Amino acid sequence: MDKAFIKGLRLIEALAYSDGPRGVTELAAELELTKSNVHRLLTTLSMHGYVRQDPRHSGYELTTKIWELGSQVIRRIDLTSVARPAMERLAALTGETVHLSTLDETDVVYLDKIESSHHIRAHTHVGQRAPAYTMATGKAMLAQMPDSYLERFRYKLEAFTPTTITTMDALYRSVDEVRRAGFAQVPHGEWREGIAACACAVLGPQGDLAGAVGVSGPDLRMTQEKLDAFAPHVVEAARKISAALGYIEPDRSAN
Repeated sequence: MDKAFIKGLRLIEALAYSDGPRGVTELAAELELTKSNVHRLLTTLSMHGYVRQDPRHSGYELTTKIWELGSQVIRRIDLTSVARPAMERLAALTGETVHLSTLDETDVVYLDKIESSHHIRAHTHVGQRAPAYTMATGKAMLAQMPDSYLERFRYKLEAFTPTTITTMDALYRSVDEVRRAGFAQVPHGEWREGIAACACAVLGPQGDLAGAVGVSGPDLRMTQEKLDAFAPHVVEAARKISAALGYIEPDRSAN
């Protein structure tokens, strides 16, 4: 057991339940630690953005970073339960595998999945990660981010298949295409060969990115014609999930 880690967690809990900033001496007494130990822990937590020092009386308090992390967990739980009905309808309409994903830095993470009714299908599992720039759900989510976010991929564009994007120019073009279309398509696998997919971003109450829903299957079955036919169903599923999360689409008829 990492004793320093446990001490750090106890310190975070003490600050979380405090009514205001706390001093080193006070915290050391409560946690039964030396003042030098508490100061060292506070310095480490401050360096990583979890704690700040109140300039008025030198006490320490938590930043909102803990809240941000907790909010991410809550959002993912809510998204999974809210998205299920739309995912089930999409699976019934297409007969293909349906995924619900979220964006974690440069990766897509699968939050939920409904298996295809076909014997031959895409093999994935909940919790699995994949490079976002290779996936339809990833591109759908990247299209919701500013161009500056794409710079995170500058030194990570590894080729997994002959169709994988390997240059920043190609990535920017691909994301721009998604923005114009309103959904993402990967006709031939860019992470794994032989897989085709179509996906659309899901938005939260403030129009912020919540995740993406997509449908995928073997490209021998999911031809470009099939992808085009599935696209409206995928977009509608994303809209229904976004609405269930509280997102209200802007009224474009007034323009």
